[in-house]
Amino acid sequence: MAIAAKDTGLRPDRVTLGIALMVGFTICAPMIDTFAKLSSAYVVVAQIVAARFVIQATLLMPMSGVFGWAHRPAGREVALQFARAALILIATGFFVAALAVMPLADAVAIFFVEPFILILLGAAFLREPVGWQRLVLCLIGLGGALLVIQPNFAALGPAAFLPLGTAVTFACYMLLTRAMARRMHPVTLQTYTAVAASLLILPLLAAGHGIGVEALTVRWPDPVVYWLLLGVGVASTVAHIFVSFALSMAPAGIIAPIQYLEIVAAAVLGYWIFDDLPDPWAMTGIVIIMASGIGIYARERAIERRLLLGESAHQSPRGSTG
Repeated sequence: MAIAAKDTGLRPDRVTLGIALMVGFTICAPMIDTFAKLSSAYVVVAQIVAARFVIQATLLMPMSGVFGWAHRPAGREVALQFARAALILIATGFFVAALAVMPLADAVAIFFVEPFILILLGAAFLREPVGWQRLVLCLIGLGGALLVIQPNFAALGPAAFLPLGTAVTFACYMLLTRAMARRMHPVTLQTYTAVAASLLILPLLAAGHGIGVEALTVRWPDPVVYWLLLGVGVASTVAHIFVSFALSMAPAGIIAPIQYLEIVAAAVLGYWIFDDLPDPWAMTGIVIIMASGIGIYARERAIERRLLLGESAHQSPRGSTG
């Protein structure tokens, strides 16, 4: 690993820190879901979603300004930020609604088909090449999701598909993110998206509350709700800072497979706090999803290595043995 880091210009200490930050993300991310699931017993989904983005924007805006990451967005960028915000609002709403009725680990595992959907969408709309091996792994991963959905569908009906809706919407969100992430600091990108999401959902909540729409009616039935919603926003902010800096310090091919530890953390929290454990069918599906995802990342990592070796050989002087 040290040789690979040296050959690609990566500092081993930064790669190690990137891995540590990604592990931190896998611990923080299920905490967002845990606070959201606990909050859903007291308030409507839209209120939880609004709290997440308002608190995230409040915490990240000063940070972006102090560190000089902020900039004045152009007109087209503003439109894209609002498009991303609308997608992430829908994705988050689907997921929080799923958490209200499903075991934590099951919902998180179904969401993890998002990389497979992203690959398929990239192939369909961006003409990105997808080999047959990646395609087969994607289909196997989606099959694993159906195994997780099946027992939940028997108990909950169509609500079992909510995490799948999150995965599809979040994959569309990531397609927009790919282009925008090249032009700005990742924390700034998260900041502006949180601001745009807040600007979209707060008027919606105010209007819905005013006309008595139950799904948009803000409630404060118990002081504990303040702390639970604060937990959603703070955990979300910390998790996104961790993953943003992790990706800037270590190659995605190295740290991306680590994200599957999030399913393990979700299972632990789900059992500890909610006394939920996936049934055997769901557990089988979770293992299939994780194996398929790690298989795709391993294949992409192998392709990257071959490309790097090919470039090194091409750049070496003729007759050199390296």
